[in-house]
Amino acid sequence: MTRRLCTICARGGSKRVPNKNTRLLAGKPLIGHTIEQAQASKLFDTIIVDSDSDAILDIARDYKVDHVLNRPAELASDTAGKIPVIHRAYLETVRLDGEDFDTHVDLDATSPLRLIDDIRAAVDLFESGTASSLISGSISRRSPYFNLVEERSDGTVALSKSIKEDIVRGQDVPKSYDMNASIYAWRTDVFKSDPRVFYGDTIIYVMPEDRSIDIDTELDFEFVSFLLARRKDQASR
Repeated sequence: MTRRLCTICARGGSKRVPNKNTRLLAGKPLIGHTIEQAQASKLFDTIIVDSDSDAILDIARDYKVDHVLNRPAELASDTAGKIPVIHRAYLETVRLDGEDFDTHVDLDATSPLRLIDDIRAAVDLFESGTASSLISGSISRRSPYFNLVEERSDGTVALSKSIKEDIVRGQDVPKSYDMNASIYAWRTDVFKSDPRVFYGDTIIYVMPEDRSIDIDTELDFEFVSFLLARRKDQASR
C-alpha cells in the first residue's frame, strides 16, 4: 500500500503581503484553505505544517494536522530556498513517524484556488507512471519563442528561446507552461538522496489559469478573494 506524505511549508515573513499566510481569505486563514484541501483529499497518511511562525503553527494545530515543525532560522530567511525546507520537513516527518513514505506531495499555502480534485488527479497521474517528480502549471500566456525576451549583458534584448526561421505560427512550437507553485510530488527514494524540483523525467499536471494564481502581491490577494467569492456564488445557484 502506498504511503503518502503531504507537507505545507509556510514562512511567517512576507514583505509584499504582510502576514499573508495567517490573513483571512473568504473567512479563514489563507493557510487553512490548503490544510482543508489536503485533509479532504483523503490521500495522505501524514499531513504536516512547517513554519518559523508561532501564529501559523497555532493555526495548524487548530486544524489538527498530524505534526507541526518549527523551521530553523537559517531556512526562514528571504534568501532560503524552497527545496531545502521541504527536504528537511520530509526527513523530520520520517523521524517522527518512524516509517518512510513512497510519495511526497507539497502543497503551497499561497495557491488556495486549487480544487481537491486537482490534488487527487495530480497524485493519480504521478503514481500511474514512473516519473521522479511532478509539478503543476498552466498554459503560459506568453510564448518564450514569440513573446518573452531576455536582456543581454550589453542591454539589448532577444527572444528567450530561438526559433527556426520556417516556423511562423505559435501552434508549431513546443507548448510552454507557467509553473503555478500549487502542487509538487516526488518519489521519496529519489528525493531523499537528490532533493530538487526537476529531474530528467519530470512531468506536469496542467491546471486552468483561474486555479493557478500564486499569491505574491496585494493584487493577487484581491484577485483570489474575488475568484473564491465568485466560485461560492456559482455553487449556490
